[in-house]
Amino acid sequence: MKKLAVVTTHPIQYYAPVFKLLQQRSQIGIKVFYTWGKQAEAKFDPGFNKAIEWDIPLLEGYTYEWVENTSPQPGSHYFKGIINPELINSLKSWQPDAVLVIGWSYQSHLKVIRYFKGKVLVLFRGDSTLLDEKKGLKSILRSVFLTWLYRHVDHAFYVGTNSKAYFKKYGLKQKQLSFAPHAIDNDRFAFKRDEETLLLRKSLSLGEGDILILFAGKLEEKKAPQHLLAAFLSINKPNVHLLFAGNGPLENELKQMSGDNALVHFMEFQNQSQMPVVYQACDLFCLPSVGPGETWGLAINEAMACSKAIIASNKVGCAVDLVKDGVNGSVFKAGDVSDLTSKLQELTHDLSQLKTYGRESQRIIKDWNFTKIAEAIENKLIYETD
Repeated sequence: MKKLAVVTTHPIQYYAPVFKLLQQRSQIGIKVFYTWGKQAEAKFDPGFNKAIEWDIPLLEGYTYEWVENTSPQPGSHYFKGIINPELINSLKSWQPDAVLVIGWSYQSHLKVIRYFKGKVLVLFRGDSTLLDEKKGLKSILRSVFLTWLYRHVDHAFYVGTNSKAYFKKYGLKQKQLSFAPHAIDNDRFAFKRDEETLLLRKSLSLGEGDILILFAGKLEEKKAPQHLLAAFLSINKPNVHLLFAGNGPLENELKQMSGDNALVHFMEFQNQSQMPVVYQACDLFCLPSVGPGETWGLAINEAMACSKAIIASNKVGCAVDLVKDGVNGSVFKAGDVSDLTSKLQELTHDLSQLKTYGRESQRIIKDWNFTKIAEAIENKLIYETD
């Protein structure tokens, strides 16, 4: 059986199920090497402005190892936050046929890519895009570096259209690319939580025919929740409500902007077990990000699994793949509050249309699942290493 070593920083809800699935399918052997170190089990998330501990199991059903991180300031937000002097030796001891590195922008991850090139199959997964590309000397230097970097990668898994364009720009050929979609646990989010959903809507004073727009995530500049609030206040419809679910540095500003408007609601960060209820309570999900760095937007996958209509900016990485104008929602120009206002006016005109869009969302997202990721990895490992 071929053996795959996975190098990634810490357990997250979007990858742990894939690792578990790969072990269950028994097509390949798998071991995950977590490079943040064991301190990653409980960490402060600056985006949410609090310590986050997910309430779903992320370390069950697959083999893993905590690798000691000697960085003076451990973290996944900068290059020297991940320093693992024993990582390469740990990988060599396991004797993998391939190494899958998730993200290159850490000292240890880059060393792994360089060391194992030509020794075993070097696989890579990342979700970077060209959406935030700017012209100038920095861009030229970055292009030179990334072209050099990806020469050390044998094969990359792209998550969508924008991700594929990024890999191609920096030198990877079509035969070096496989589609492994960004995915969430569609079944968990789709499972009906009707009683809890009704209670949540009642707690927000929503009537049966009222429409609820939802923003769920970090209240930070990149995601531009203030643009959504400004557009919402402009449409001024008494049967349309707006809910912000999350925390972050813009929280106080948003509350000041909304004043005593009874149609605007705020909810603290909700953990994974509760998020399906929050999505199912809404009628329209909005991600108004301006970037930089909104490489995908997995909250859109989650809302679509809950059969919700979507409105997203064109700076959201997944918009080109998942949001179809006039089918399951709408895409607007990032940073253009007037365009967002116009789209909100149109989308909140007819609740029955939103429900139709929601059904289309669930139809579209069903093929963006963990099994597709597992199959892509297995196929590459089994056939490429023979």
